[in-house]
Amino acid sequence: MTGERFPRAMVVLLTIAGAVITLAGIRAVSSIFGPVVLALVLVIAVAPVRGWLAARGAPVWVLVAVPLLIVLTVLLGMVTVLAVSVAQLASIIPTYSDRFTALTDQAREFAARFGVGTEQVNQALAAFDPSQVFQLVQTLFGGLLSIGSSLFLIAVLLLAMCLDAGAFGRIVSSGSDRRPALVNALAEFGRRTRRYLVVSTVFGMLTATLDVGALILLDVPLPLLWGVLALITIYIPNIGFIIGLVPPALLGLLDGGVRTMVLVIIAYSAINVVTQSFILPKFLGDAVGLSTTVTLLSLIVWTFVLGPLGAILAIPLSLLTRALLIDSDPSATWAAALISLEEPEDARGPEKAAGKTAEGGDDAEPGPR
Repeated sequence: MTGERFPRAMVVLLTIAGAVITLAGIRAVSSIFGPVVLALVLVIAVAPVRGWLAARGAPVWVLVAVPLLIVLTVLLGMVTVLAVSVAQLASIIPTYSDRFTALTDQAREFAARFGVGTEQVNQALAAFDPSQVFQLVQTLFGGLLSIGSSLFLIAVLLLAMCLDAGAFGRIVSSGSDRRPALVNALAEFGRRTRRYLVVSTVFGMLTATLDVGALILLDVPLPLLWGVLALITIYIPNIGFIIGLVPPALLGLLDGGVRTMVLVIIAYSAINVVTQSFILPKFLGDAVGLSTTVTLLSLIVWTFVLGPLGAILAIPLSLLTRALLIDSDPSATWAAALISLEEPEDARGPEKAAGKTAEGGDDAEPGPR
């Protein structure tokens, strides 16, 4: 077929087929792929620590040991808190069976006042089972606790990546003359991922602290567990807030009644609106570079492929995919604009393009930092 081009429909079908095969392969080795990506993301997150130490002439073993200890300490702390809290949750859920029965009786009486039949109420209550909500939470935490079983693998990967980080950065930077688009795409991936993780973590800790304080004031059981859940769900795009809200609100209903549940919802909503809707976007800016639709689709795909860990890593994985497949191709500016809903630079005009370059500052530097 010399001189001929494949039909566009054929190219699209082959691309979809390749994506399906690739994702199926990743899912088949998800127990390995997940820890590898997690280790990569964590190394990227602590890269500024390594750079700060290197600038002060620290020896090589310090450049490796300090970032490694920081990451392992955070992972061990999270796994320990999750393990203890999930065990407490499993022990207290059965104690609320009588309370749930009393609430269902009150719901039937309340519905009868408005002429709603008992059979309709029973059907609605049958569809609503609080134990299923807590089972979903335990499933999410169980998937994250699997990190504990893979902790040795993650530690080995972290050690290897920390040892190779310096040489890898120099080798990638040396290719800026031959493959400038790829080098810049990898540098942009590192910058976007690091900014997303750092800003999200800071605001996640702030949100979690405020949530725990509100739950303590409302006397909702296991406030530390729900605080950890709020911190984790900040990395889950679009639906993270709902996942973090439903379990403590439901437990507030079972423990303190409707008034406590309503107060939990109000407190969480107020905290979320202030921190995640008004303040967080201003600090993140264009760090993600993905539209809302693409973000939601990436959440669905990566959760299907990697499970709960995929939901947490959905944004970094999507940024890596974008860097390798789109940002590294100079002719793919239209595709980049499509997934981020940003006007392509060649369509902005000289003034807007110059303004964007000035705002980007050191973002245009070739090679990873």
